[in-house]
Amino acid sequence: MTAYQRKITVALMIATFLSAIEATIVSTAMPTIVNKLGGLELISWVYAVYLLTSAVTTPIFGKIADLFGRKKVFLAGCALFVVGSTLCGLSQSMEQLIFFRAIQGIGAGAVVPITFTIIGDIFTFEQRARVQGLFASIWGIAGIFGPLVGGFFVDYVSWHWIFFINIPFGLLSFWLIMKNLHEQLEKRTRKIDYGGAITFTVGTTALLYALLSGGNQYAWSSAVIYTLLIVTVVFLAVFFVIQKRHPEPMVPIALFYIREVSVPNLISFLASAILIGITAYLPLWIQGVLEKGAIYSGLILMPMSIGWPIGATVGGRLLVRYGAKPISFLGILFIVIATFCLSLITMATPAWLILCIIFVLGLGFGLSLTIFTIVVQSAVDWNLRGVATSSNTFLRTLGQTFGIAVLGTILNQQIGSHIETGAQVPPAVLAAGIHQNFVIVAVLALVCLVFTFWIPKKRPEPTQQKT
Repeated sequence: MTAYQRKITVALMIATFLSAIEATIVSTAMPTIVNKLGGLELISWVYAVYLLTSAVTTPIFGKIADLFGRKKVFLAGCALFVVGSTLCGLSQSMEQLIFFRAIQGIGAGAVVPITFTIIGDIFTFEQRARVQGLFASIWGIAGIFGPLVGGFFVDYVSWHWIFFINIPFGLLSFWLIMKNLHEQLEKRTRKIDYGGAITFTVGTTALLYALLSGGNQYAWSSAVIYTLLIVTVVFLAVFFVIQKRHPEPMVPIALFYIREVSVPNLISFLASAILIGITAYLPLWIQGVLEKGAIYSGLILMPMSIGWPIGATVGGRLLVRYGAKPISFLGILFIVIATFCLSLITMATPAWLILCIIFVLGLGFGLSLTIFTIVVQSAVDWNLRGVATSSNTFLRTLGQTFGIAVLGTILNQQIGSHIETGAQVPPAVLAAGIHQNFVIVAVLALVCLVFTFWIPKKRPEPTQQKT
């Protein structure tokens, strides 16, 4: 690694750590925030609005980065993230916090995919496979330390600092990229796809809002959900037409005819639904079925944060030698084994066995999802790498949203009678509902395994660089 690569890598690692730790640190502090600000009924939107705005803006920022360079987009996203974090820390009501989390999410929509895009730009294929393992380790470290840092601030300082802590690190990352990242952009007239950006934003916002609020805020059969789905279909259909005709479309449709892009993206979508299904409902199993504490449930998920970076590091090294297909197949196979075992757990299953299952699951995700990012980047040239990378990030987020919506609806149907009467849900009933979700997750894993056979055997070739 050259001195130039090292400086950029440090800046990107800081930005990655901020993005990775955000979810876990906020989750730890939310009970305290609700006690201070009120608005318990709005708690889900603190997470949902961040997810929504980051998902919608990710492909837009990816295309802008292809048109005007990664540096400008990363700096703009980093600035928005810092501003949003500052405002979140200053919030005086739950409504303000939700609004400022939306700003924070927009910033994350630029920082996360552009970070991976810059990695694709400054490293060769062989280097990229190894460096991605390093960045996966950052996510693992954040998964372990996020709850600890959040708990420390809540207990000994103030909940405001779970947001203020982003400011110095965000500014440091901003300064390092501004000073050190150099790009050589081709000077030509740029035709911005305003129509595509608008129709995509409206269509995907309606879709994500329907998925997030369906079965919770509104019934799936309500007029509101039907209206949102109609808006989704109409605007995304118009978006598709615009993409076919525009000289520089926001999301080139031809991109998805490339098998190295379409198949990994499809598997990433399904795998993300699996991931959210386990991270959301395994803690509920621990706390609601086994009646253990929150700390206990957090420790149960910790092996995933250990197994993931190990899988990513090993997979990155093996990728260069053996290619993407066998490594990703092995990763998905681990996920299949783990989810199948998870679908068989009972109230008598010992904790050590669940810990082993979650570790294997982390290995599987590290061997597959990290590899898919490298494959997608390596399948296109510089001028499409931003939008290709952001498409993978967007579909992962969409997969999580889709997964939590579907699995949440299924669980609510199982325990619906108890919710309607306001009665406490018996552990046995809750266990049956969560078990259903674990079975569905195992089926999705099998579907992912089938799709890995369509991943091309050839090793992606290194593409041209512009930095």
